[in-house]
Amino acid sequence: MASFGSIRSAIFDREEKKQQYQAHILGLNAYDRHKKFLKEYVGFYGGDRQKEEKLPIKTDQDTLRDGYRFIRSEEDDMDTSWEQRLVKRYYDKLFKEYCIADMSQYKTGKVGLRWRTEKEVISGKGQFVCGNKHCNEKEGLASYEVNFAYFEAGENKQALVKLVTCERCAKKLLYRKLKEKENEQEKKREKEEHRKKKREREEIDDDTSKDYEKRKGKRLSAASDGEADGVDNFDRYLQGMFP
Repeated sequence: MASFGSIRSAIFDREEKKQQYQAHILGLNAYDRHKKFLKEYVGFYGGDRQKEEKLPIKTDQDTLRDGYRFIRSEEDDMDTSWEQRLVKRYYDKLFKEYCIADMSQYKTGKVGLRWRTEKEVISGKGQFVCGNKHCNEKEGLASYEVNFAYFEAGENKQALVKLVTCERCAKKLLYRKLKEKENEQEKKREKEEHRKKKREREEIDDDTSKDYEKRKGKRLSAASDGEADGVDNFDRYLQGMFP
């Protein structure tokens, strides 16, 4: 039976290793941490699998047919260290967290989604690299939540998953919405232009009406003046004829 001193020493050693490990991973960037966690996951839980084993390339159809999953036994979760639990938690978060998109028909509003293959998970495709299957951009990435409908284990399922894209591919992903917004703005501009032209026509008609009334008033005034002149002339000629 181990002595109290040896147990205490083992606890201190384990805690010291934990602190050193924490300090080390905090000094790494996100992608380097990703690579380290997955490498250690294979080391912790990979069994006899070789670290440099070449992974089979799966087509989209193969992935959907197989219902790609990360499967672990209950024994794997027993008697694990803090480091192992951290790596497992990260690995579990990758499970159906991100997807890959086929944007070849984006102009028709059709974007195909699928789960990542194991090779893509390990390489960071769709997480640290653009999730468009035909793009390898690593800069200017943004994450979008998309509704993914898929068929797995004989059932139709739906899930909200993350799709990471670069700026160029984000425009493809949102192409239909952007087009609809542009069309709405164009219709709004056309309506504003129509209302503006209508106001201009009404103002022209109003000015024309006022000008007509003004000219009409001048003609009436001139006629009245002519009639007044005629009366004055009559009076002059008839002056003294009615004593």
